[in-house]
Amino acid sequence: MTRQELLGELARPATWDVAIIGGGATGLGVALDAAARGFSVVLLESHDFGGGTSSRATKLVHGGVRYLAQGNVALVREALHERTVLLKNAPHLAQPLPFVMPSYKLWETPFYGTGLKLYDALAGAAGLAPTRFLSKTGTLRAVPTARPDGLKGGVEYWDGQFDDARLALALARTAQAQGALVMNYMPVTGLLHEQGRVAGVKAQDAETGQAFEVRAKCVINAAGVWVDQLRQQDGEAMGRPVRPMVAPSQGVHVVVDRHFLPGRHAILVPKTADGRVLFAVPWLGKVILGTTDTPRTDLPREPRPFQAELDFILGEAGRYLVKAPKLADARSIWVGLRPLVKPQDDDGGNTKALSREHTVLVSRSGLVTVTGGKWTTYRAMAEDVLDRCFQAQLLQRVAAGVTTNLTLVGGDLGGAQPVPVSEAPGLHLYGSEAAKVQALPGAGAELGGGLTEAMVRFAARHEYARKVEDVLARRSRLLFLDAALAARLAPVVARLLREETGAEPGETAFQALAASYLPARA
Repeated sequence: MTRQELLGELARPATWDVAIIGGGATGLGVALDAAARGFSVVLLESHDFGGGTSSRATKLVHGGVRYLAQGNVALVREALHERTVLLKNAPHLAQPLPFVMPSYKLWETPFYGTGLKLYDALAGAAGLAPTRFLSKTGTLRAVPTARPDGLKGGVEYWDGQFDDARLALALARTAQAQGALVMNYMPVTGLLHEQGRVAGVKAQDAETGQAFEVRAKCVINAAGVWVDQLRQQDGEAMGRPVRPMVAPSQGVHVVVDRHFLPGRHAILVPKTADGRVLFAVPWLGKVILGTTDTPRTDLPREPRPFQAELDFILGEAGRYLVKAPKLADARSIWVGLRPLVKPQDDDGGNTKALSREHTVLVSRSGLVTVTGGKWTTYRAMAEDVLDRCFQAQLLQRVAAGVTTNLTLVGGDLGGAQPVPVSEAPGLHLYGSEAAKVQALPGAGAELGGGLTEAMVRFAARHEYARKVEDVLARRSRLLFLDAALAARLAPVVARLLREETGAEPGETAFQALAASYLPARA
């Protein structure tokens, strides 16, 4: 559908079964699950799909080694199961990745290796490959740029990695294929209440200003770190103030060139100088260094790193790599806000201690709120949300499990081997849709960074792209890989989007955004 056709569908007088607020991993997962079960579904996103936290993950599909260390076996077991489902249903966007945990003390290899053997045991038949103990030579063979001084050996284990923003897009398009109406740039401006119950939402098209009232039997608040804003509106309408449930935590990532970590292995440092975990992950031809866990009380759309966070990441990376990366080496620096769920008697001051599990609440008015969790378990979260809708008698129960074997758009590779997500971006990220991209004008016109003119046109025609940022941050990942290159490509991307959509693509705003991802402005 064109944007105009989507607006017409939204304006149609109807009562939907499910209205979802928020187009991140959680909301999109719920939309897909509900639509696949036969419910009528509308999803409204204020900005772009995956534009918040869901495009700023550390790119890992994992059971959570550190959660195992915390003793949260149930969360790890669920995540390991969901890891298998995700790798199977989106093989073009998610694949296994080997990790090395280098040891610089004699006790580290047996200690961490034993824990990772338990990780394998919890995975069972869903395991990707067995954990191996490595000698010093074996560790350097796997990670040639690891610091050799004092190296005792290491442990190799397997997890998964993915392209988070393109997976969010695949969820949106698969939900649409199942009958859902999903719309970006459609902020919800308020809730509709009737006789003490939530009966729908008010929304306004960000491009035209057109207002809509969308009625629904079940309204699901999946707005990530912003869920408390809607909960507060709901509480005020009911005359019952609500206590915030989210304690935002900031995670910073620094992207450097591949020569800092040229092999196919990622590095996991399980305990840094201040007790945090550090990753160095090969991704789309670059290397991601991260992440931090810093409390924030504000909720900016574009959070920026604190200098102490950058110093921590670069300093710790320098302790484990032969060549220590400097701030000037950063190609892009980006930040995500995690919606960590705090107990009602917790002020959220120590986000490392807060729950990584998701929480689903149903208010007295019937507003369903879901937050917390992580990308790997998005599908299980969706099933839990719908189960709570059934328990609250907002919807008639329909059996779960419909998404377990539901291949996402582009994922039917016909037995072909996928290109690892660690490699440079290209047509392989489109999976079975690569031929459709190649059939568009400009297939041979490469703009830079693996992006072609045809990919921009495909993004506008089939992937809901409206703005330069949509293309350069999420349809391609150039803003996250090389912010300076993304800025240089912005004018031609803007021209192509104007041709395709006729809308203002926001080139000036994108140039300012790209500048903020560069180290000089960090």
